[in-house]
Amino acid sequence: MPRWQLFFVLTAALCGQSAAPAPEIRVNQVGYLPGFPKHALIASSTAGDKFTVKRKGSDRIVFSGQLGPATQDGLSGDTLRSADFTSLTQPGEYVIDVENLGQSYPFVIDANAYERTYYLAMRSFYGQRCGTAVDLGEEFPGYRYEICHTRGQFHPSSGKSGERQSAYGWHDAGDYGRYVVNSGITTGTLLWTYEMFPKRVRDLKLIIPESGNATPDILDEIRWNLEWMLTMQDDDGGVWHKQTSVNFAGFVMPERDTMPSVVIGTGSAPFKNSCATGDFAAVLAIAGRLYKPFDEQFASRSTAAAARAWTWLTQHPNVTFQNPTGVATGGYGDGNCADERLWAAAELWRTTGEASYHDYFKQNYAGSLSQAGSPPGWPSVGGMALWTYVLGAGEQSDAGAVAAIRDTTVKAAKALAERTLSSPYRTTMVASDYIWGSNSVAANYSLLLLVANALQPDPRYVEAAVENLHYLLGRNAFSTSWVTQVGSNPFRKPHHRPSGADRNDEPWPGMLSGGPNRNQTQDNVLRAMPAGLPPMKYWADDQDSYAATEMAINWNAPLV
Repeated sequence: MPRWQLFFVLTAALCGQSAAPAPEIRVNQVGYLPGFPKHALIASSTAGDKFTVKRKGSDRIVFSGQLGPATQDGLSGDTLRSADFTSLTQPGEYVIDVENLGQSYPFVIDANAYERTYYLAMRSFYGQRCGTAVDLGEEFPGYRYEICHTRGQFHPSSGKSGERQSAYGWHDAGDYGRYVVNSGITTGTLLWTYEMFPKRVRDLKLIIPESGNATPDILDEIRWNLEWMLTMQDDDGGVWHKQTSVNFAGFVMPERDTMPSVVIGTGSAPFKNSCATGDFAAVLAIAGRLYKPFDEQFASRSTAAAARAWTWLTQHPNVTFQNPTGVATGGYGDGNCADERLWAAAELWRTTGEASYHDYFKQNYAGSLSQAGSPPGWPSVGGMALWTYVLGAGEQSDAGAVAAIRDTTVKAAKALAERTLSSPYRTTMVASDYIWGSNSVAANYSLLLLVANALQPDPRYVEAAVENLHYLLGRNAFSTSWVTQVGSNPFRKPHHRPSGADRNDEPWPGMLSGGPNRNQTQDNVLRAMPAGLPPMKYWADDQDSYAATEMAINWNAPLV
């Protein structure tokens, strides 16, 4: 070490200051679960062979080990060595010290390591509420906005004219639109979180206006969006596609966006579309069973709305959507609505037990069977249809369908678990996954793995799901937590209008970045990057990079 470097290191030590963390030591900056595998990944050619784990703020060594062999990672271009400290299970706050390199960002080992991350990720939906004033309170002073988007009307493409209610719902992403299709998979995923893990999330408080009533906070927050979705159903049962302004607002706070929020349809009869209607029917059917213990009237209203949507779907099975002339907000167009209709049938059957829904599912599930083996997304919800059928299986279920779906899902989960172990970054990701919203692909792989574990328990599936969480929370090529205000080195410049327009130094908390995106054509920041980078390197902490740093509700949902 040169004398001048040694001088500054000794001076910092004498002053009680610690050196800056070494970003080459890649860790989950939140933490690790005691009984799970624990690895840090070292991306440095100068590191020695030894590492130690120390208590944060102390020289006390609690674990020591040897780095593993160097492995080249083609997705990032990094050469990585693993620091395996799996056998350390004592709860506490730690850092990793690597010979000739320095110390990592701090992390905890704790059974509840991710509870605050869950809280911030789930509470971020409150920060997206539309049609009301929002204030994150004493914990985040200054994170607030006034009531927004109160002016609603029908767009000519809806087949109607005049004023229309503009209330409830979540702003979809970094913009202020509300979209039924994206709300569908988002709300469905969040409802499944409660349905699959009720004991884990039921009593976790979100500090929202409804906190303290008899309904779990997660269901209270989800209901805010369900109430908006209900306003998007026409009298005939069909559902309009979206409610947005005709153009995106500038980077202003929500209440400063004074463009009318218009209900937008297909532009010709029947004006509603099948994908939105199918998503609506599926989600409201889930609501019909989950809210029953807390608000039977709302549950009945939800189930009835889902049934009306199904009736419309039987008459209009594949009416698709694209933006009408003059509308430039998000399209969410999907050319095939068969998977949305299948999801609706499966959820309605699970909620009501009515034979017509079951018959439709049995006759049509095989066409979507492959989707049980891939991560879901807003254009492909067939996996949601198949999984809910098996998760809710009973004596009346078709044994052949249950076996086929379970086998496809478990086979995929086994392959994903094996892929994780062979990946230098220990993730399920492959090159083709680095698209717009790649971080949600990682999160949705984990959703698939957790569903597979519910169908046929295997600790390898849960471990692989958690490995993806390590990637999202800092163990990646940027040593960056891709969730705002989570971890020691979170990203700070999301493409998110409130974060860009307010006076706060940090962005709104709990939002997942879209993540690396190898398609350079999708924004100017990506275009400016050198061609030929490895897929994981196409990301920058830049508000203008909407194709890599934007947040979106359908990305936060699988994170939750």
